[in-house]
Amino acid sequence: MPSDTMTLMGGKRAGSRRGPRPKQRISPALLGLALGVTLLVVAWGYLVFAAIDFGAEARGGRGEAWWFLALASMGAVACLFAGLMMVARILRLLASAPVAGTTPGADDGAGDSVSTPEGYVGRRVR
Repeated sequence: MPSDTMTLMGGKRAGSRRGPRPKQRISPALLGLALGVTLLVVAWGYLVFAAIDFGAEARGGRGEAWWFLALASMGAVACLFAGLMMVARILRLLASAPVAGTTPGADDGAGDSVSTPEGYVGRRVR
């Protein structure tokens, strides 16, 4: 019959098997990329608005406004492209971030944690 202390504690080895949780920190790389995307989206919106304005002036008879329209349009395309590339980098960094509760270097959980040698088939190594 177990003693009272073992019953209250939950057994001999009743301690937590989990380590302390790591502090959640904001990655400086992610913060910089998010700030860059924000600035590029604002610049893109401004350039689109400028292109619309230059287009209206060009139709009104100002010939040099066509050049400004072309420049604003190319700038807007460049800002949008750079912003989308930064979003892709952010998503790649977020996808590669370790999930809380997993150990670095652990596999995806499909099998056990013991690695099998390359070429292992059944009981024999070829």
